[in-house]
Amino acid sequence: MERKDIKSLNQKELIDEMVQLGEKAFRGKQLYEWIHKKLAVSFDEMTNLSKSFREKLEQNYELAPLKMVDRRTSKQDGTSKFLFQLADDRVIESVLMKYKHGNSVCISSQVGCRMGCRFCASTLGGLERNLAPSEMLSQVYEIQRITGERVSNIVVMGTGEPMDNYDNLLKFIYMVSDENGLNISQRNITVSTCGLVEKIRMLADEKLQITLAISLHAPNDQIRKELMPVANKYSIDEIMEVCQYYYDKTGRRISFEYSLVKGVNDSEENAKELIGRVRGMNCHINLIPVNPIKERNFTHAEDKYIQKFKNILEKNRINVTIRREMGSDIDAACGQLRKSYMDKTK
Repeated sequence: MERKDIKSLNQKELIDEMVQLGEKAFRGKQLYEWIHKKLAVSFDEMTNLSKSFREKLEQNYELAPLKMVDRRTSKQDGTSKFLFQLADDRVIESVLMKYKHGNSVCISSQVGCRMGCRFCASTLGGLERNLAPSEMLSQVYEIQRITGERVSNIVVMGTGEPMDNYDNLLKFIYMVSDENGLNISQRNITVSTCGLVEKIRMLADEKLQITLAISLHAPNDQIRKELMPVANKYSIDEIMEVCQYYYDKTGRRISFEYSLVKGVNDSEENAKELIGRVRGMNCHINLIPVNPIKERNFTHAEDKYIQKFKNILEKNRINVTIRREMGSDIDAACGQLRKSYMDKTK
């Protein structure tokens, strides 16, 4: 008999599940606290539950723990990249970044990715499957367990397109921000998307307080199509329209991710065109010096062009920052560590 994924059940579902199992409702609350507050990875750890009850749980449910198969820590800035093995032996990446304001964890939402962005290693092998809410939660829980330090910020920006795994993503957000669990403020959660317009509209209607980050990477559709196949389905005009809808529904400022690729989207004309796209919007632009990967021919924009691009935006009163490069000595770019591991184990 296949055991049920108990970690993907929210508190109400878990209470209902225990009642169906013939237990009292409070058992569901106890279990939820063990799994999502105390971060138990086995039923044996749940010492205030009877042995017979724990055995019943073991027979019927699984906690789907992750197994750490690699960890690399940057000597430059303390960034740690984790490679976790799932129950079906597939592997995913997560990254811990340490800031003065607290620990931020970047998690994956899928095993692989089918979006095909041409500057990203995550998509090279295509999409294998979606991650369950439990597998998304476990990335945060395991890093907190391993380090013994509180995670205060979550970025869903690792391998995968979160909006392509919409239902599981939504459940993850509600559970990780649940006061009965880890209780991470929704304002400290960022979800990145390459711009699946219908799903962004659905997310806006949830009226969450998370930050929406749009992987834009181009000021016009022509350049965006060169970099991102998804641009053949959704135009920048459509994306800007749904971003305004998201802001109107949530009051949350939009973040635009813009990876600067040498000779592709880093010119003065590109900067001016980008200003025309976002002027009047409550937004922030995050300039990202692209991480070169050997399978692609895109290279890092020169520092002087990155700074010039930023200066042009600032002079036009656009909120802009250059993302600090972190973990460059440990394959911290999305998908790199997973791909090197898979190449070795083939």
